[in-house]
Amino acid sequence: MKFAVIGGTGLIGSQVVKDLNAAGHEAVPHSKSTGVDVITGQGLDEAVAGADVVVNLTNSPTFDEASPAFFQTSMDNLIAAARKGGVGHFVILSIVGVDQVPELDYYRAKLLQEEILGAGQIPYSIVRATQFMEFMDAAMSWTADGDTVRLPATPIQPIAAKDVAAAVAEVAAGTPLNGIRNIGGPDVFTLDELGRITLSHKGDKRTVVTDPTAGMFAAVKGDVLTDKDAHLAPTHYTDWLS
Repeated sequence: MKFAVIGGTGLIGSQVVKDLNAAGHEAVPHSKSTGVDVITGQGLDEAVAGADVVVNLTNSPTFDEASPAFFQTSMDNLIAAARKGGVGHFVILSIVGVDQVPELDYYRAKLLQEEILGAGQIPYSIVRATQFMEFMDAAMSWTADGDTVRLPATPIQPIAAKDVAAAVAEVAAGTPLNGIRNIGGPDVFTLDELGRITLSHKGDKRTVVTDPTAGMFAAVKGDVLTDKDAHLAPTHYTDWLS
């Protein structure tokens, strides 16, 4: 099959392209660097022409109140191009618990993306993943101050980006779900605990202080970012750190 991977040069997209091509498919990466712009629509018709499947892995440049507009415009443009090109399957990557944290602008924006896809009249699949292991350093940097890092005790189920990409590639090559598949890492930690494990592994002497008001994840109530019934990926966080 032929796949148009929009956002195909990024962390997840580049690996999805690699996985699909290794499985014998034809996966072509598209991004701004290849002349495709999901906001202006430049190059979209050409990118999806002849594709059996579109995998959209583009992301908003911000996590704030501007993110809904990004997903509204990009999805409208992509769905229009996919319909014109006769695409038979449209896949996006979303977040486990995205519908449970209305306090976060970015989560509301991703939920909007899912809703636009569901109403788009193209067979579709949504892969919802738990938090990426690769984002832990960024999460700590938001609330780092001198010798301390403040983190809430939010339950997190970290998953490796390579495992996310493998799951997206698998779903994209399959029959459209017309629904959602949740994927997650094999272990659940609290975010503050994960911070301590990460700093200890790196020999970083900073102290993690548990602070229920710290950072973006402070808005998350309960364990909505985890899913014990998700398709579990094989990579454990401590192995990934090593």
